[in-house]
Amino acid sequence: MPRLILLRHGQSQWNLENRFTGWWDVDVTEKGEAEARAAGELLKDKGLLPDVAFTSLQTRAIKTLHLALEAAGILWIPETKDWRLNERHYGGLTGLDKAETAAKHGDDQVKIWRRSFDIPPPVLERGSEFDLSADPRYAGIDVPMTESLKDTIARVLPYYEGSIVPHLHAGSTVLVAAHGNSLRALVKHLSGISDDEITGLEIPTGQPIVYDLDDDLAVLDRYYLSER
Repeated sequence: MPRLILLRHGQSQWNLENRFTGWWDVDVTEKGEAEARAAGELLKDKGLLPDVAFTSLQTRAIKTLHLALEAAGILWIPETKDWRLNERHYGGLTGLDKAETAAKHGDDQVKIWRRSFDIPPPVLERGSEFDLSADPRYAGIDVPMTESLKDTIARVLPYYEGSIVPHLHAGSTVLVAAHGNSLRALVKHLSGISDDEITGLEIPTGQPIVYDLDDDLAVLDRYYLSER
């Protein structure tokens, strides 16, 4: 039976500080490290070990993956990193305190930027502090200056279909360690969640979500591994 395991990175420093993070490369906290290890131990205890892993180009997701695989005793499995599994780009909101942003622009406007399906935040200015255009890991990539959830889905799903689905068709158990919005894109696709409903879906840090799939990759079951 092919299985897909989705794991949001452990708590990051900017999660803790309640700041918009997006593509900015922020590390996990001590709590985030513990969450990642606990996820790996849970995979081992439940006998649900992945054969192959995928992650983004962002430290918090990569470190979460490595800590989880180490805890599970399978640090050696093949892994692939790709920018298309990155978090949604928060544009000009990057680095801002969420509460202060709400006080400045109003709760309703911030809710639109954070939770609407197809309305992106303000564009990040080229050359500003959080512009990653010159980051060597994104060489040759047209780095976005802002993204809506719809934009994020438009890069995540083709990558899923082209790079992850072949492993699932081969019957593998695949682990994807990524971010709230890139994983939200996969959950929306797999579970058939509407545009309106997906914006309200919260994906907790460090909690493996398991999809049991049939040979045609139709979903048989979806559950948090901690609840089984």
